[in-house]
Amino acid sequence: METLEFIIYPDGRVQEKVTGIVGASCAEVTAAIEAQLGHVLTHEPTSEYFATKVQQPSVVNTQTTFSDW
Repeated sequence: METLEFIIYPDGRVQEKVTGIVGASCAEVTAAIEAQLGHVLTHEPTSEYFATKVQQPSVVNTQTTFSDW
């Protein structure tokens, strides 16, 4: 499940935490929000940022041959 969490501090700073999005696509998800919030001070990528999606093939080809006895 994709989750965006925002912590707004009394001095106006906003901390954003993204979970559930694998790879750098989290930047695409948060770009519009960050543009509205203002200047971004730091980015701290999580382990999910560096992870890659593993895709299993949906079709498995098998070939079976029978020898003559």
